Amino acid sequence: MKHITLISAERALRRTVQGLLKGHADVVAFHSIQSALDHIYSDMSQLLILDIKADDSHTVAILNTLKNDPLFNQLPVLAILPEDFACRQWESLLIEDYLRVSQMERELVARVALCLIRAERTVEMNPLTRLPGNISITKQIQARLDEKAAFALAYADIDHFKPFNDKYGFGHGDEVIKITGRLILNSVQNRQPHDSFVGHIGGDDFVFIMDTSMVEDASQDIVGAFDTLIPTFYDSDDRERGYIQSKDRQGDMQLFDIMTLSIGITTSRATTFSHYGEITERASEMKRYAKQFKGSCFRSDKRKDG
Repeated sequence: MKHITLISAERALRRTVQGLLKGHADVVAFHSIQSALDHIYSDMSQLLILDIKADDSHTVAILNTLKNDPLFNQLPVLAILPEDFACRQWESLLIEDYLRVSQMERELVARVALCLIRAERTVEMNPLTRLPGNISITKQIQARLDEKAAFALAYADIDHFKPFNDKYGFGHGDEVIKITGRLILNSVQNRQPHDSFVGHIGGDDFVFIMDTSMVEDASQDIVGAFDTLIPTFYDSDDRERGYIQSKDRQGDMQLFDIMTLSIGITTSRATTFSHYGEITERASEMKRYAKQFKGSCFRSDKRKDG
């Protein structure tokens, strides 16, 4: 079932939209865009339906701010516009499609379906976590380097994930990856709601981009939340022992600790980076260094040029 966020100040319109989309999507409704922001930041809906009134500059301003956030610029927006709404500069209203109120009864279901299909065709994201994938990650990093921006890049990797996946099965493994992506997203957004970025490289590897002053606090939040949640994925006997028995990459039975999370951090000021591959390799190097320590942890690159 698709997840849609609906925003309208009119109760009757909210009920109409929810009624028309019943059975097609799971619709969560809010009376204003301001009241919906927490849900949008945490839920990662697949479509935003927004009722925009004429001269509603406040809603448009918040929408445009949201769409200018790298994490949400791929969120498709379907606007419901009144008959008298006249937009002379569409580039100033960051939406993907619209329909008039008078068209809702006959057009809404089809427009929603087309918006979702179009988004799936054009938006590059990981299908499991719904986080931006490698193409978006590369673009984000390179754009910030080209702008000479100061930022921190963190690379997160789950330790002992494969043995867990082998013993408990792919379904449980997918749930671990999804919850890890969600807690990284929530922690980053709580610390830096704007101009941050979270991406899913694939498997159990994630990256996030933040201001340098916030990245270590966010990393501490992430490893703390991870260590709280992960034991619940094990059965009681394994949890009490603190380890499981599973096969290593050579097929031999070994003992493996409960999963932990290792995060490597570097910054655009650590050296003179010009290509995204250079800074991602440095973050990956710091992640490998973090893996040398027992338990969930993060390690920051303190080196400078030379």
